[in-house]
Order: sequence, then structure tokens, then C-alpha cells
Amino acid sequence: MKGDIITLSVGKPKIFDWNGKQVSSSIGKTIVDQCFLTFDSFTGDGVANEDFHGGKERAVCFYPYEHYVDWEKQFNVKLDPPVFGENICGTGWLEKDTYIGDVFSIGDAIVQVTQGRIPCNTISKYNSVPTFLSRIVETCYTGYFMKVLKEGEIESSSQIVLLERKQEDISVWDATKVMLLDRKNKAEVERMLKLEDLAEDWTSRFQKALQK
Repeated sequence: MKGDIITLSVGKPKIFDWNGKQVSSSIGKTIVDQCFLTFDSFTGDGVANEDFHGGKERAVCFYPYEHYVDWEKQFNVKLDPPVFGENICGTGWLEKDTYIGDVFSIGDAIVQVTQGRIPCNTISKYNSVPTFLSRIVETCYTGYFMKVLKEGEIESSSQIVLLERKQEDISVWDATKVMLLDRKNKAEVERMLKLEDLAEDWTSRFQKALQK
């Protein structure tokens, strides 16, 4: 099982003027032909909001290219990757087809899926679509994060190859749905907490949800 890279992108935070307000964000990334992936991030990449981005368990942000067509139809806009601030926009690995703990080789690097993505309104602002955030939350088409198991060079022509699947019970979409829409469902939250390869941040959030 494998997929292709549509765009490989990196970028440091920039200042955007949204409705007269100065906002720092790294959503506006630049497409590159190749880049070295370290345990922390791609070389030349950076984050502005460390609450939702960055860290070893969120070293790589992936967004499925297949969703772009749906969003363009819904909002009647042209969207050219990487408008979600993703490092890799690729094919073949939608949230429902990808499982927490999945291990992939991409070029010389090896990565592992750790969590879905908790989106913020930067996506709506950057794309000038006010309802974008709410629709992403409703569909749970958020993309996801990976940690790096082996550093290495990745090229835009590299394929995304599944090396190992640790479990086939909880997909990225399943976990994201509970995180964004169903955190009061204690049975589902407890099921999420059984995931050995779930990111520490999400584990902590689910544990707190149980205590409420």
C-alpha cells in the first residue's frame, strides 16, 4: 500500500494582516523539491502556535489531497496545496484509511502516525472562507500528525509506503471524531486511551475528559 506526494512544503511563521489584526502563522508554506526531515521537524520549517503544532509527536503534518476536490466544490473556490499548512499533501492515505500507530517510509525517513489535527480558525482566515473551520470540524477531515522514527531526506517524488500497522480498530478519523465531537462519550474516550501509540497530548486531553 502506497501513496504519492502532491506537494512537499516548509515554512517559518509569517505575519498576516487579517481584518486589520496582525497574526503570526506558519500556514503559508513554500513548496520544495526535497527536504531533510529531523526528529523535530523538516529543515526550514517552524510553528507559531505551539499548543497545536510542533513538537516531536507533531513533526510532520499530512493532509489528504483527495479532500481538496470536495472543498473546492463546497465553497466554489480554487485551492492549491498546501492551503492547510501541511508539510505533505499526498494521496492514498485518508483519515478513515489510516490508523493511529501506522508506520510509513517516505523517502529515506520513517514516520509514525500519532494523532489527528485539532484545526483552528487560521484555516478560515488564510483561505478567506469563514465557514471552513466549522466544516472541517463537522467532517473531521483535519489531516494528521506524525512523529519521526528515522531521520532522512524526502523528495517530492518520494512515495508514502505503509511499513507496519499496529492496530486496525481505531483510524485517525475515529480518534479525531471523538476528540472534536464526542469527548463526553466516556466509553469511546476509554477506548481511545487504550491506544499505545497515541500522542501524549491527546492521551492527556482524553484523560481530562474522563475526569469531567
